[in-house]
Amino acid sequence: MSTVSTLTSSLGSSLARSLRPGGKHGVPTTERRDPIGYAVAGLSRLAQSDLLDRVGLRRQVEQAVFTTTRSGFRTITAASRTFARAGRAGQPGSRPSDVPRTGLFDLTPSEDEQMLVDVVTELAEEVLRPAAAEADEACAAPEAVLKAGLDVGLPILGVPESLGGVSEERSAVAGALVAEALAHGDLGLAVASLAPGSVATALGLWGTEEQQQTYLPAFTGDAVPAAALALAEPTVLFDALAPATTAERTAEGFTLNGVKSAVPRGAEAELFVVGAQLDGAPALFLVESSTPGLEVVADPGMGVRAAGLTRLELRDVRLPADAVLGETDGTTYAECVRLSRLAWCALAVGTGQAVLDYVTPYVKEREAFGEPVAHRQSVAFMVADIAIELQAMRLLTWKAASRAAAAKDVARDVALARRLCAEKGMKIGLDGVQLLGGHGFVKEHPVERWYRDLRAIGVMEGAVLI
Repeated sequence: MSTVSTLTSSLGSSLARSLRPGGKHGVPTTERRDPIGYAVAGLSRLAQSDLLDRVGLRRQVEQAVFTTTRSGFRTITAASRTFARAGRAGQPGSRPSDVPRTGLFDLTPSEDEQMLVDVVTELAEEVLRPAAAEADEACAAPEAVLKAGLDVGLPILGVPESLGGVSEERSAVAGALVAEALAHGDLGLAVASLAPGSVATALGLWGTEEQQQTYLPAFTGDAVPAAALALAEPTVLFDALAPATTAERTAEGFTLNGVKSAVPRGAEAELFVVGAQLDGAPALFLVESSTPGLEVVADPGMGVRAAGLTRLELRDVRLPADAVLGETDGTTYAECVRLSRLAWCALAVGTGQAVLDYVTPYVKEREAFGEPVAHRQSVAFMVADIAIELQAMRLLTWKAASRAAAAKDVARDVALARRLCAEKGMKIGLDGVQLLGGHGFVKEHPVERWYRDLRAIGVMEGAVLI
């Protein structure tokens, strides 16, 4: 058995012990825990073991359908599994309850949240970070990395407990902490790993009983499908709240036309959540990859390349009437955009922390004119500025996530966090390159990749949410 298989088998068995079915819909019959308590129960033993230290996890990334050539690839979407319709049509689905409001301003992670962060941090450092450079070059995430993320339980963190997941309460804070920890390893691989769970979270938040019973069992099983949110579009001055993709009503349901960009792992995805304009308001639609009229085109960008970004072209895609996810008055769509932007803020914080952790020892060890460059005030002040801006980004992101978990209006909080993370995130990446001098320009050091990834924070929409 390979070292990767050893790790994933151990992860899977630990998670299975903590999530062993004992009741309806696979709900454990043990005592009730916090939102992520069931996953943590199995994973905490792994965090305390030396398994991750004893196995080597670096694996060569195979060149897949994604390439960096001009032509890239163009393909009909991946063959989809058959999602058998289940549940009662039109009935509201199960929802994670809101976090109780205590009235106290406290962003300290709970014990279970901190344990989960510790496990995900080890995953990011031992699995994602070593594979990041080759994944960036190949524009694809290694299978071993994706498998490790699945075994840790990333796709079910936002799934309601009543449907076999672990979320008794809304887990926006846990989602932000996990995204930040993964991005510390690599932002592109973090997006690739979080994309399926984002669709599962969307189903948990807004899906009907029929939609949840039809699609969520796939995310809680062993063969989790690749899936993604498709909100962004390749248009100048794109406004996420006013998509150009259209949905027209028909006798059978809807017809979608348009183009979506920055869709992670699109060539292998089996389910998309697509944003489109319907009757003058934006709405979300569930689109299976087997639906006629879908086509995937390679769309590698400057950054976030390891996520395998693609363009999704929709030409007269016909959907049934029950394909709408949530409300059609624009409220569900707006909430989805905000939760997605919040996820990108958390990813920016994690990558920014990686820059700070890398440049701090570098400037202390790098000598010029007989002394470490950190002795120069201009260098020391630049590092201090990174730390200050990073902490402000983190606090705004955590505050917005805590308000989202309590079902409060987060429009203002997300707008502030996104503005700061987009502006200061790019500055942190630029300062990191500057602090390394000539080394910041070459691929021998990871800072140039982090700089390219951080440039995406202000322009990416969709792909992930918390």
